[in-house]
Amino acid sequence: MIKKVIKKLSLKEKGDDLAYWLSKSPKERIEAVEILRKQFDGTTKRFQRIIKVIQQT
Repeated sequence: MIKKVIKKLSLKEKGDDLAYWLSKSPKERIEAVEILRKQFDGTTKRFQRIIKVIQQT
């Protein structure tokens, strides 16, 4: 049986989360975002890449 674990933190402790993600490589961060996106969206579609070229005057 899997037990749910809930951890309450004060707002002062949120710096630990930032330190955790800064310790990860960019590839690991992108993979984590993809996992969260799939959980939220429920599909395997990837983010759409958009390029907009503007001419400077």
